[in-house]
Amino acid sequence: MGTVGDTVPDRGVRALLRRFVGVDDDEVSVPLVLLSGAIAAAVLSPLLWLLLRASEVPAGEALSLLRGSTDVFANSIALVAVVTTASIVLGVPLAVLTVQTDLPFRRFWTVVVALPLVVPSYVGAFAYVSAFGPDGALADALAPLGIGIPEVYGLGGTALVLTLFVYPYVFLTTRAALLSFDETQLEAARTLNVGYPEAFRRVILPQVLPAVTAGALLVALYALSDFGTPSIMQYDVFTRTIYVELNSFGDGRANATLLSLQLLTVTAVVVALESRIGGDADSGYGTPASSTAMVSLGRLRWVAMLLPALVSVFTLALPVGILTMWFLRAEALTYDVGGRAFETGFALNSVYVAALAAVATIAVALPVAYYSGRSRSRFAWLTERATYLGYAMPGVVLALALVFFSSTQLTELFGPGVSRAVYQSLPLLVFAYVVRFLPQAVGATRSSVLGVDPSLIGAARVLGTPPRQVFRRVTLPLIAPGVLAGAALVFLTTMKELDTTLILHPTGFTTLVTYIWRVQEGGYYGRAALPALVLVLISGLSMIPLLVQRRDT
Repeated sequence: MGTVGDTVPDRGVRALLRRFVGVDDDEVSVPLVLLSGAIAAAVLSPLLWLLLRASEVPAGEALSLLRGSTDVFANSIALVAVVTTASIVLGVPLAVLTVQTDLPFRRFWTVVVALPLVVPSYVGAFAYVSAFGPDGALADALAPLGIGIPEVYGLGGTALVLTLFVYPYVFLTTRAALLSFDETQLEAARTLNVGYPEAFRRVILPQVLPAVTAGALLVALYALSDFGTPSIMQYDVFTRTIYVELNSFGDGRANATLLSLQLLTVTAVVVALESRIGGDADSGYGTPASSTAMVSLGRLRWVAMLLPALVSVFTLALPVGILTMWFLRAEALTYDVGGRAFETGFALNSVYVAALAAVATIAVALPVAYYSGRSRSRFAWLTERATYLGYAMPGVVLALALVFFSSTQLTELFGPGVSRAVYQSLPLLVFAYVVRFLPQAVGATRSSVLGVDPSLIGAARVLGTPPRQVFRRVTLPLIAPGVLAGAALVFLTTMKELDTTLILHPTGFTTLVTYIWRVQEGGYYGRAALPALVLVLISGLSMIPLLVQRRDT
């Protein structure tokens, strides 16, 4: 029989553990905690496999590769810096124009300048090379007029294309912050005879800075992880080099592993810098949304309209026009690439795998979002943060880790039969999508969970309804809009995902993006036009649930 003194430490440890995982919080059960922890461990597992593979590389070879990758490192940093800066320069003024001024047709321009987000940047790159590259349609048309086109390849072209198709991240986050800005502060500045430019610098900018940096972080992570655009623009960055090494013989995979770790390190530095610059994420919020025009542009309002008009020409009209031109040419309908012409089944495959990914991601996101939304424990915060690792991990790096897992780890543990069954299988591809895009579903669902009044759930419990029925009959209908928004986001991004799909898609399972990439590499631009237009159309349709919800709110 133990003494009182023997039992006190056990109770203390047990109490600390219960507080750490939050099982004493309302609506948090032990199975929910265990399930959320297992999901977080599964999301983190690709990083573990990558580190295991890297540990097998001799130190001498690792140091030699690090010294030889300085050019790739410098190119990647330069690209991220240029694209992020240019996106801020473009996105912030557009947000100000559409929120705080009397710009004509503000709602129309708000939708138009946000639409480039549905166009995959590699499709934009393909269109720009088709237009301005050697023997490009517009380059040839302008040559007789004595108008020369600068070199479209390299850093300049890559940065231009990426900026045109990712600046909406900065535009949307900044616009959201401006809509929540308390306009009485601007009126107070005016009573002190402070003009709008000075008031913007001293009053508005400090409050919207967290939103600007949040958008800039998304742009920087996209520029750092994008594979398609630098490859088409022939600019060597980490992702392009990793892909080449992965498909080479000899030490290619070892080199790809070490380069992936370098890329992850740079990604971590970018995230850390954003957290230091971003400041208080709550500043600038908390007031009712207002879209009242605070600044009258006078006659300049029509001149100001040139900015969103020009942006829409280069981000929407030009790519769609080039793709349509290629599609209408006879070449697009007669060439049979590699013995296989474009088939509608490719579009169905894309929709099928994107729908699978959306359903699987929502199923995995629900427990994590509910747990982190209902518990303030440290473990709940950790499980929610763990889901963001996959989003910060570039697709080519994630795919590389899963290749190692399926081809090496499974062979060693269970034999080649199991490895062959998993490697380049549809479940492995869907798992990669889930890891990659889980934060989109968790974020949207968790916001809805936080919006549910706990007293409603408490009333249902008082009436004797079991917890599972309370969740199904009360909580789930209330959070359904957030769940649907998360599913739409995952579907949209899965449809466009290139590098993960290229590396992990099952043999014979051709999707829109794999077909576009194959014909683009072969120089059959006409053949890429139709699937690219279909991809843009389906991606645009998947935004309808998001736009409808935004209008309802």
